[in-house]
Amino acid sequence: MSKRYFTIGMAGHIDHGKTSLTKALTNVDTDRLKEEKERQISIELGFAPLYEDEELQISVVDVPGHERFIRQMIAGVAGIDLVVLVVAADEGVMPQTREHLDILGFLGIRSGIIAITKIDRVEEDFIELVKDDILGELKDTVFENAPFMLVDSLSKKGISELKERIIDTLKEQEMRDVKGAFRLPIDQVFTVKGQGTVVRGTVYEGTVEEGQQLRVLPTGLEVRARQLQVHHQPAKKAFAGQRAAINLSGISRDELERGEVLVSSEHFIVTNTIDVAIRVVEDLDHLVKQRTPIKCHIGTAEVMGRIVFFDRNELKEDNGEILCQLRLDEKIVTKRGDRFIVRRPSPQETIGGGWVIDPRGNKYRFGQQTMEELEKKKAGTPIERMNAALYEAKSLTIEELIKRTALDEQSILANLKDDQFVKISNKEYALTSVIDFIEEDIKDRLEDYHSGNAMRPGMYKAELLQTLQTAFSRSLLEFIIDNGISKGLFVRKDQYISLSAFSPHVPKSWEKRTETLVNELKKDGLQVAYLNDYLKKAGIPDSISIELKRFLEDQGVIVMLDDQYAWYGEHFAEAVRKLKDHTKDEFEVSQAKEAVELSRKYLIPFLERLDSLGYTKRIDNKRIWKKK
Repeated sequence: MSKRYFTIGMAGHIDHGKTSLTKALTNVDTDRLKEEKERQISIELGFAPLYEDEELQISVVDVPGHERFIRQMIAGVAGIDLVVLVVAADEGVMPQTREHLDILGFLGIRSGIIAITKIDRVEEDFIELVKDDILGELKDTVFENAPFMLVDSLSKKGISELKERIIDTLKEQEMRDVKGAFRLPIDQVFTVKGQGTVVRGTVYEGTVEEGQQLRVLPTGLEVRARQLQVHHQPAKKAFAGQRAAINLSGISRDELERGEVLVSSEHFIVTNTIDVAIRVVEDLDHLVKQRTPIKCHIGTAEVMGRIVFFDRNELKEDNGEILCQLRLDEKIVTKRGDRFIVRRPSPQETIGGGWVIDPRGNKYRFGQQTMEELEKKKAGTPIERMNAALYEAKSLTIEELIKRTALDEQSILANLKDDQFVKISNKEYALTSVIDFIEEDIKDRLEDYHSGNAMRPGMYKAELLQTLQTAFSRSLLEFIIDNGISKGLFVRKDQYISLSAFSPHVPKSWEKRTETLVNELKKDGLQVAYLNDYLKKAGIPDSISIELKRFLEDQGVIVMLDDQYAWYGEHFAEAVRKLKDHTKDEFEVSQAKEAVELSRKYLIPFLERLDSLGYTKRIDNKRIWKKK
């Protein structure tokens, strides 16, 4: 896919001009709530489209700056690719700016631009002092080397230059993974009159398409993506990096809440105990003791829990990266590498943040042995890193494995000999466990299809692939189908795929009426009435007549002469034998009429059917028997 999708965030202290700057860049006022208008502060996340061309689409998240809305701020920042740190020229760096900087660092944001706003309110010399102040505060942060942009949202000074800088920066940046399974942490839930339940969020990874079956985690409720919108415009698909609104069927507004996650795969882990690597803020105000109550912000979820240490009983200052565990009061959805923030609920302050080492944490003993095991988990063996990369992406080339695991080619090739890895094409590999899972998924899909379409020989291969290609590569799916055929699990007939144990059949409820239809057709020999008359007489409704005709013809029970007449299969075969016995290598219509004793009403459709089936070939007024 050539087009790339990104979401950027506006972060900074309250009243430093984030919303005004967003409006200047996008012409969209993201403060939409009545309370936001009245108080002139952002309470909820605001969203707007910034830029789009054939190669790039960029969205903006306007993050609330007030300390009371820190949850919304974390939820908004967690899914973005670049941050514009907004600092007002007339105030400089403020306490909330520093906290935002800490959070951005803990969440792994690596790309940023500093926008000094309200430059028309101060003298030019004062701006240089503000720059120096900012540089001092940004030392040893992710923004240490970020470029400065001077802007004024009211006069539009510097706005076009800032927009160009954002676009140029993202053109050089890699987008999120669209090959992996779809994941969207929900940050807004609402209803639309006449449409039902809608959720909104940033697509963290993967792709979702209209009509796709999805699952809400951690509850496990199954839903369908009835409609999609990207920036209030209908869309057939939404990709990683995009802001998307999804109209869901099969669920009510009351069954959903912010913090839950919409996914396309059962591979995602639901857990309440996670092993983590955490760093704390430099100026921590209060002692963090063993099992201190905390709020964990991960994705868009905010969950209470406790922090558990295995090498200490308290934490007061920056001690580098600490390996520990978070035991949460509620289930969350996460995987290795996900970023999180930990805050103290009372008194409120940001303690620190980090990344998930293992989402499947267990209870461990206090002591050095546990710390050594956590260190091993953190580093990850080459096989574990390859396993994690393939578990996420489902299939990768060697070049992609090198990029995702930071291993050299020699190490990857050596470890690919392990039984858990399978070569699915010339250069592409997948996990045995993933292959087994997809194989079972295909089996389930075919079983469902057979139960609802008993008379069809199977599911169109193209249709089967289309239902799965949003989550898995075509090469992986082709391998699994071919492998299933070689194992005798699946059968391929022309363009159809079926389970090997399946045979097309008339549903039991229609067996007697079908038998009546066939017997009547058989009784009338070659002098048949319209086929629709037989169908009506047998009591077969229009809703299944087309399917039944196709089935009976596929099974050789009948042969359609044209769209009106059909013969019983054995009668058709006998007519062919009779014609062949009474004619030579070539014959005319008159000779055929004499041989099978048919009027032109049936004779011409019969002869044309012979042509279409390849028995004969028409040349001018004659037909030639073809060798079969």
